[in-house]
Amino acid sequence: MTTLPFQIDLTNKVAVVTGGAGILCGQFVDALAACGAKVAVLDLKLENAEKKAKEVQEQGGIAIGVEANVLDKESLKAAHEVILDKFGPCDILINGAGGNHPLGTTTKEYLFEEDLKQKAEDVITFFDLDPQGVQFVFNLNFLGTLLPSQEFASDMVNREGTTIINISSMNAYTPLTKIPAYSGAKAAVSNFTQWLAVHMSKVGIRVNGIAPGFFVTAQNEKLLKNEDGSFTERSEKILRNTPMDRFGEAHELIGTMLYLVSHDASSFVNGVVIPVDGAFSAYSGV
Repeated sequence: MTTLPFQIDLTNKVAVVTGGAGILCGQFVDALAACGAKVAVLDLKLENAEKKAKEVQEQGGIAIGVEANVLDKESLKAAHEVILDKFGPCDILINGAGGNHPLGTTTKEYLFEEDLKQKAEDVITFFDLDPQGVQFVFNLNFLGTLLPSQEFASDMVNREGTTIINISSMNAYTPLTKIPAYSGAKAAVSNFTQWLAVHMSKVGIRVNGIAPGFFVTAQNEKLLKNEDGSFTERSEKILRNTPMDRFGEAHELIGTMLYLVSHDASSFVNGVVIPVDGAFSAYSGV
């Protein structure tokens, strides 16, 4: 089983994790199962979801892999029906699905006049950002949080200990260069977390968020590491602005997640987004 920073009892609780086959959310899946929860691993690809669920099962946990497109209400409804049939109503929802897209990303940190004059094919300026790419990123991150919340929060109304945890980002506090779409989308996730916490406050559903700092994942590894394993220039800038001088390890998110999930530990914590970032968000650079 996964090594936990502390133990909470989630026996008979049903947890749904979107993006559950990924590196970071996969850690959440492992931890929830290790605490006794029945975990539904949701992923766009069924084979990935089932592979992760099988890993949990082999460690003695209870999990199922379920195919789900977080941008498709019918897909989410079908996934919900499977979970209700096999596990029962949802107590814990972690909205972990998200990501970026190259068409919503500039190639340079700053706009230079020569980039407009030369029109190099490999340079994407602000003016070249593709509306469809930007829309994809907003949909995946914001709608991909809102729609699962609509689907699964219906199970939670007036049931003690129910909670939603959204995954935001450092970009939500101060946007990183090159990624305007992703930064704006994660800012929307943080704002929505606050809104939903207020909206659900009369029916007993707590809504909070986690804003991871910089972790090396399959999604960003090529941006952070060169082929020889050394850090890229962008990584060096990140590390210079992270007072703890390193990237986070995926397991270092588990404690915050368990704290927010635990009704005993955080029953009056609602509408917050907690950075787990090695003090990146606290550092001015001076």
